[in-house]
Amino acid sequence: MRLGTQVSFFSWPGAPGSIAPTFARIAQRSDEVGLASLWVMDHFFQISMIGPPELDMLEGYSALAYAAGLTERIELGTMVTGVTYRHPGVLAKTVTTLDVLSGGRAVLGIGAAWNEEEHAGLGIPYPPVSERFERLEETLRICRQMFDGNEAPVEGRHYRLARPLNQPAPLHRIPILVGGGGEKKTLRLVAQYADACNIFDMGPDGVRAKYDVLAEHCAAVGRDPATIERTVLSTFAIGAAGGRHESGMPYSSVDQLVDRYGALAAIGTDTVIAGIGNNTEDAAYDLVAELVRQLAEITPAGR
Repeated sequence: MRLGTQVSFFSWPGAPGSIAPTFARIAQRSDEVGLASLWVMDHFFQISMIGPPELDMLEGYSALAYAAGLTERIELGTMVTGVTYRHPGVLAKTVTTLDVLSGGRAVLGIGAAWNEEEHAGLGIPYPPVSERFERLEETLRICRQMFDGNEAPVEGRHYRLARPLNQPAPLHRIPILVGGGGEKKTLRLVAQYADACNIFDMGPDGVRAKYDVLAEHCAAVGRDPATIERTVLSTFAIGAAGGRHESGMPYSSVDQLVDRYGALAAIGTDTVIAGIGNNTEDAAYDLVAELVRQLAEITPAGR
């Protein structure tokens, strides 16, 4: 089982001057201790689940490019790109550039977009949900075509590309992760187009139910569900059990987290992507290294 991390909060003491060195340290330490992937949100305002919109928020691909120059091994992606924010041809070029400059470590995380407040605030068109999913499906096709070097013209309902040239080519087959657990549309798109899914941590029973729906969609299109990486988005603060981080999040010990995520592995989860509540504390990374080591010894069910 693999462990990755998401950074979704940047309003550290001393911001904005402290943002670059703090984020740099998080990226470097995450790389050093063996975390599989580093993710940032693709938002322009802070989201309501974390804090008010006025909190600091970095543009995702600029942040990942900065992290790429500071790391050597860790995979890099957005959790997840809103399909409304960038034309698909530009998005494919952006992710490919990240892949080339990182030495082949880019992942495309993508979804249908949802934050109407930042769309209105920045003047970004926010079509109805049905259209956003149509655009998502076209974007998935276009990105895969461009990643594969196919320059055939694209004539879609929403996008027309006369020559989808993408040079230089990616250094590896860029994985596509579709985020969300919508059972009718999102998981169908995962089955048809994606290399990975991402489900919120609802506990083993809730996550298993989403995997079951995904398997049904895979059967409908003739795909083996085992070819899809199953990831879960979670949170924790790591430390001595019983204590609390200054944010109020309770600390979990390595043993507790191994038990918690081992239960997700038992239902077939390959990767946990965690927001680490105390990711600015250097001492936390020694514990994260041990967690990575122990989770690596667990084989997800069906693998």
